[in-house]
Amino acid sequence: MNIVILDGHALNPGDLSWQPLREFGQLTVYDRTPEHLIVERAREADAVLINKVPLTSERLAALPRLRYIGVQATGYNVVDVRAAAERGIVVTNIPAYGTPSVAQHAVALMLAATNHVEHYAAQVQAGRWGANPDFCYWDRPLTELAGKRLGIVGLGNIGTATARIAMAMGMDVVAHTRRTELPEGIRRAESLHALLAQSDVVSLHCPLTAHNHHIINAEALAHVRPTAIVVNTARGPLVDEQAVADALHAGRLGAYCADVMENEPPSAGSPLIGAPRAYLTPHVAWASREARVRLMNIVVDNLRAWLGGQPQNVVRP
Repeated sequence: MNIVILDGHALNPGDLSWQPLREFGQLTVYDRTPEHLIVERAREADAVLINKVPLTSERLAALPRLRYIGVQATGYNVVDVRAAAERGIVVTNIPAYGTPSVAQHAVALMLAATNHVEHYAAQVQAGRWGANPDFCYWDRPLTELAGKRLGIVGLGNIGTATARIAMAMGMDVVAHTRRTELPEGIRRAESLHALLAQSDVVSLHCPLTAHNHHIINAEALAHVRPTAIVVNTARGPLVDEQAVADALHAGRLGAYCADVMENEPPSAGSPLIGAPRAYLTPHVAWASREARVRLMNIVVDNLRAWLGGQPQNVVRP
């Protein structure tokens, strides 16, 4: 069997091993693949593993040998799943591998906006504390999260893990979710607008669908407290970035913290680049070594299960 990895660098920049996959056949690994080389590189593949390389219906039609697509991520919108199914190609993804890491990052973003640890560490190194006449020094407000309300939008694995960390810090947690039963300590918000109006921190943990594109937009932000923090570690297009940037510039939003953006990597013209109180990280919440080890193990297990005739984590149209 011929296995081709089209964009392996994100999962494995060199600190993990591809060796377990070599046990299944001939393996070719490309760190990155530009769009004009996708078909050429995958033409002889029985199985293709991808992260963000787009496999459209046109490209799938040009790959008659292909029988398996392993998405090395949870999101699988880069694959035309319907076209794959029509061609008898099995598509799998990797669910739930990054829950602890992404929840940790969501809380780290909250703390970046409330404690400014990196800012103050840089201030000490720059000599600001040493030159201060007092025993302490601060030039930005510090906020205690205990007693504040966290509004979770989407209470899946990551949303629930984030809520548990927040509750351990003494936060009150409400959720906008379709779940019928909520974990202990989490209350249901009456509506999304009620959650936005009542929360000190709003954290997005829902999948991107046709119904929630730009769920945080100018109209939604009109319900948010001007001191509130919005955190997005889910999907960039959940947020209207221009509306958020406008709210930040106008002082109608306390902070926006995100690990994802609508276009990745963002262009120099992104409205959030340079916006005040915008805490942006480059889509790394998932990328702890521990999470990537779990991901790699599931990649191998998914391929093994498919080869054994019992495919798991199958994505269907």
